[in-house]
Amino acid sequence: MAMQTTGDNREGEPMMDINTTPLIDVMLVLLIMLIVTIPPQTHAVKLDLPVNQNNNPPPPIQPNKNKVIVTAAGQVLWNGQAVNLTQLRQYLDVTQQMNPIPELHLQPEATARYELVDEVLAVTKRAHVQKMGFVGNEYYMNIF
Repeated sequence: MAMQTTGDNREGEPMMDINTTPLIDVMLVLLIMLIVTIPPQTHAVKLDLPVNQNNNPPPPIQPNKNKVIVTAAGQVLWNGQAVNLTQLRQYLDVTQQMNPIPELHLQPEATARYELVDEVLAVTKRAHVQKMGFVGNEYYMNIF
């Protein structure tokens, strides 16, 4: 609160000065809000994106079903062609935009590493694959 200590104010007389404390408080709050909200709006991240050097056409995406095979050698095959997990995610994203959405058949070989199969499953989950099934489960019976 503002107190006036000058001697010319007699008791009982109203103060004629304006109280600027609430005005200063409001201005400080607005300044803090401005300082906090402006930097996220102007924040930018510069990325050097890779350029596709090879002009190989991507493996075809079938309209009805696509097959992903995880081999024992540590390869991931998309409809018979070797792909990495980034390419797999791109193909899965394309298939989820198609109408109707094609089925995804996942066939890990019986001796494939579980870690790679788990990574493939994580990629399919992040791509929000809606129609997926496991194929070739009968091959596991021969191992056990």
